[in-house]
Amino acid sequence: MEIRQLRYFVGVVDAGSFTKAASLLHVAQSALSLHVRQLEDAFGTQLLVRDRTGVTVTTSGAKLLERARNILKEIQLTEAELTNTVVSPAGEVTIGIPSGAARVLSGPLLEAARNELPKISLKMIEGMTGPLEEWMASGRFNLAVLYRTAESVGRMTVLAREEFCLVVPPGEPPFEDSIPLSDLHAFPLAVPMRNNNVRRSVADVVARHGCVLDVRFEVDSLSTIINMVMEAKAYSILTPSAIHKEASQGLVRTVKIIDPVITRSVVLAVNPKDERSPAVSAVRKLIHKVARTLIESGLWSATAPDKG
Repeated sequence: MEIRQLRYFVGVVDAGSFTKAASLLHVAQSALSLHVRQLEDAFGTQLLVRDRTGVTVTTSGAKLLERARNILKEIQLTEAELTNTVVSPAGEVTIGIPSGAARVLSGPLLEAARNELPKISLKMIEGMTGPLEEWMASGRFNLAVLYRTAESVGRMTVLAREEFCLVVPPGEPPFEDSIPLSDLHAFPLAVPMRNNNVRRSVADVVARHGCVLDVRFEVDSLSTIINMVMEAKAYSILTPSAIHKEASQGLVRTVKIIDPVITRSVVLAVNPKDERSPAVSAVRKLIHKVARTLIESGLWSATAPDKG
């Protein structure tokens, strides 16, 4: 028994004749007769009585008609439900996001999700990059915003490219707009722990160029690091997104690091088991959209990847 045969059977009964059903279903009358006959052969009983006025159902035909209508209705509901899942996805999506990126991305992303994906519940977990990397590897997140060097992006998609800067207290003597990497040794730094991807990105460039840093404090808390700079207890090396609010309020100042510029990629990783999830795919696309909008509007001091 095929679904098509059930559709044809119900269509013939509803139309009242093979001739009318053939016209309504856009199927040759001979094909309809063949499919109904195959059903009768399969069940070993007559389903329809044919005469000059049309067709009527037998007792067995009436039983099949009732079941067939229910089966076809369930199929229709299933098709509608699955189609609707793609068009209007629903469910819970968990995102891991570093504290720095969260300061520029979280608010706009949650607002956009509320407006564009009302049936999706976002669960956002913010933290330092070391633990986030471990949690993503263990499958705790559906999606994660992570940091990578340009060489280690792999299959992950790039949301933005950022440049590191020296973050200095507001009351310091005037700085130039930029500072060479080789001059950073003069500033006592508060930076994330060694397992932090931000720290590794900077350390790799520093080591390659034979420079040294004066790391006085290792702190796995972005807010604590920023407070230390605001209170003139240390300097730090961060990206503009991490201190956007404080810089705009004059609570800290930024100096661009050059010779060379230190860059990193902000990437979006997806849990392999969620690749085909409509809800995860929808949030994934929304994150890209929000990131690009923030960059193009100047609210995120970063460079967007090429659209191609």
